[in-house]
Amino acid sequence: MLNRSFTPSAAICLIAIFSAGSLAFVSGPVSDGSQKSNAQNVRQAASLSSKTPSTTDDAALRARANKLHRASIVVDTHNDITSPLIDEGFDLGMSGDDPAAKVKTHTDLRRMKAGGLGAEFFAVYVGKEFVNKKPSEGGGAARRALDVIDAVNEQIRRHPESLEKASTAADIRRIVKSGKIAALMGIEGGHAIEDSLRTLRAFYNLGVRYMTLTHTNTNDWADSEGDINNRNVQHHNGLTDLGRDIVHEMNRIGMMIDISHVADKTFYDVIATTHAPVIASHSSCRAIANHSRNMTDDMLRAMGKNGGVVMVNFYDGFLDPRKAELALRSRTLEDELKAKYPDDPKRVQSELDAWRKANDPGRTPLSVLIDHIDHVAKVAGIDHVGLGSDFDGVPFTGLPEGMEDISKLPNITFELMKRGYSDADIKKVLGENLLRVMSEVERVASELSSNRASSK
Repeated sequence: MLNRSFTPSAAICLIAIFSAGSLAFVSGPVSDGSQKSNAQNVRQAASLSSKTPSTTDDAALRARANKLHRASIVVDTHNDITSPLIDEGFDLGMSGDDPAAKVKTHTDLRRMKAGGLGAEFFAVYVGKEFVNKKPSEGGGAARRALDVIDAVNEQIRRHPESLEKASTAADIRRIVKSGKIAALMGIEGGHAIEDSLRTLRAFYNLGVRYMTLTHTNTNDWADSEGDINNRNVQHHNGLTDLGRDIVHEMNRIGMMIDISHVADKTFYDVIATTHAPVIASHSSCRAIANHSRNMTDDMLRAMGKNGGVVMVNFYDGFLDPRKAELALRSRTLEDELKAKYPDDPKRVQSELDAWRKANDPGRTPLSVLIDHIDHVAKVAGIDHVGLGSDFDGVPFTGLPEGMEDISKLPNITFELMKRGYSDADIKKVLGENLLRVMSEVERVASELSSNRASSK
């Protein structure tokens, strides 16, 4: 096994804070997962000041944040707008926030541009209900993945002035520079490959650049977090031999391995098996919100050592400690409702929405989302955190205040700047960390392919 660490070396920073005519200095090393980052030192120093920023100061900071945001490559690694595209006839040229619209969404082209988005990974989401479906019922898991891929390609065809398909990190940089949004895809649910390395390679050739190894269901080669406590499900204690072969093949072809949704043991098996950095395309922190979909601090440290990146999920059920237990209960309720109304998804959704509304403890502030970014930066290191929104894959009102849709992405830059993150570190969070990992996955694939060719 080859693990690569991209942890920055320690450095000393001096930060001067003027407050009431006095000068305060704070020094400390850059974060490597156990040490404090520059951003944390800035925030510590800032806390020494009793000065309250004026409205003028706030407006100036907002203007500087917007300028930085527009100068950055903003990458979102997980957007489920694909489900409304394929199931409800939505088009990205429509307005998903129109009060009169039949389909309400978090995402459309106008708001993607307003949010300063540079690259979007469209989720090729394959629900567990597609396992073993008949053609007359819409086809099985691989068929569903192909249908979603086609829907994404159709959007790129319809909107060439706004979207361009990307395959590499270099493509993303080129496309963003041209003024367009780079469109990529990631499969959500490893059952989509139907246990076939050939199918995995075929999906890569169709443009898929990461695969979430499981969804909420354990498949034939990897355990999922979603059913790990269900005694009626046959588990594997992590990855099977086939699962390890799939990880190795993803390394070889240059497809990023996504560990969001996997069981804890599966995560550690992946870390022990992979030759390249991995990603969590849409996961948050268990230390803040105790949900099994989130990552423990030990996992975050392992991601830092692996050189990977944790893309923080925006769903309030994974962010807000008040709502984590409710999110777990809603998952059980959803399964029960689907069993009760198998042919009425609208009834299932309306019942779920009513239950969530009745049990809602109140809106989650945007600061909680930033707390998760802070926590990953503190534990894994600033080089190992990014953004994986889960827009249109969560309840319509299940997002923090100030992050109601994709147009609100600049608010993250503003809040990070308020907390004292440097411009360089903010750019890392917004997209540079993911681009680094993607480039390294490409490099490892090239190296493995060369070694394979030379050994023949």
